[in-house]
Amino acid sequence: MKQFLLGYILVIGIIANFLFQDKDLEESMVRGSEIYADFCVTCHLDTGKGVEGVFPPLANSDYLMENREKSIFGIKYGQTGDMVVNGVTYSNTMVSPGLEDEEIADVMNYILNTWGNKSDKIVTTEEVTAIKK
Repeated sequence: MKQFLLGYILVIGIIANFLFQDKDLEESMVRGSEIYADFCVTCHLDTGKGVEGVFPPLANSDYLMENREKSIFGIKYGQTGDMVVNGVTYSNTMVSPGLEDEEIADVMNYILNTWGNKSDKIVTTEEVTAIKK
């Protein structure tokens, strides 16, 4: 009986955590979409497709999904040099938009879960804060 009760409590806890994380992610993505519209849309476009050879796509982006920390670093501190996204090399400079860590987490959650991207893990402010130059 004790094992059943402990198992039941564990399952309820997992379900509650999942539901709250989804709510947190949803709220973060709403804030992130506003930040994206203010700071990112000019180069990466409202479709997230960017401009081939100039501004890399965020939509269905292999780089974004495989380089989470580098992507956060690029938003936080800016980025320069070559990067290969979906088989196309981009050699450009992205200056830091000057966002706070919470704003970076929000915009990352938005782009990691939009335009065909799907992340299993929410980006937190603490994760962004931990990334140093």
